[in-house]
Amino acid sequence: MTTRRTPTLAVFKLASCDGCQLTLLNCEDELLALAGEVKVAHFLEASSAVEPGPYDLTLVEGSITTPEDAERIHTIRAASRRLVTIGACATAGGVQALRNFADVDDYRRVVYAHPEYVATLATSTPVSAHVPVDFELRGCPIDRRQLLEVITAYLAGRKPDIPGHSVCFECKRRGTVCVTVADGTPCLGPVTHAGCGALCPAYRRGCFGCFGPAATVNLPALIPLLRRDGLDEDAVGRFLHTFNAAAFDKELKP
Repeated sequence: MTTRRTPTLAVFKLASCDGCQLTLLNCEDELLALAGEVKVAHFLEASSAVEPGPYDLTLVEGSITTPEDAERIHTIRAASRRLVTIGACATAGGVQALRNFADVDDYRRVVYAHPEYVATLATSTPVSAHVPVDFELRGCPIDRRQLLEVITAYLAGRKPDIPGHSVCFECKRRGTVCVTVADGTPCLGPVTHAGCGALCPAYRRGCFGCFGPAATVNLPALIPLLRRDGLDEDAVGRFLHTFNAAAFDKELKP
């Protein structure tokens, strides 16, 4: 009789706020069931017990912002059979990627009393810019249902069933009136990846693009609508450069 080997799960943090790791911890009842199916070998947010790889599934939160993390991510990748990045920081550079549009040394001098002791990179980049990634789970923070789907899918040996459509689909499903059509409210819903359940539009607020670009978007067609609804060129730039920073810029390039 062959004994079934328990798959191992590892969770690592780079430059981030810990919100996506907390999403996993907040799974509560589902987490108890998950704990019976996997062995958590590395998850410092939950336990100080650490076991060496290789890991069957690794979740990585956070962007690459320091020379140390630029090296560390290669070590993590080498120890991971499957590597999934979770959250806007890991998939798009996060809010901290706003440094990509400015001089990071200026920020460092303003924020730190002794900037010479702070080692940082000029840019904040997603994990996929440094190593191959098996799947990117978007969101700021990620959605717990999507996270559980990704974990269970890889444990079952199948591809995660995460739709690539926009937030507009979620508005339709929950019967939410379009805030752009009804109120003239600037909204990134037409170009933003689904996953939040259209939370902001449900409260008559425009989508802020927390989940980054959808699988197929037409951002050049949306920008005139944003300007029609009261945003000038600078305001449009600020609207796009928030949770996912430069991610939407890629959609504007021919």
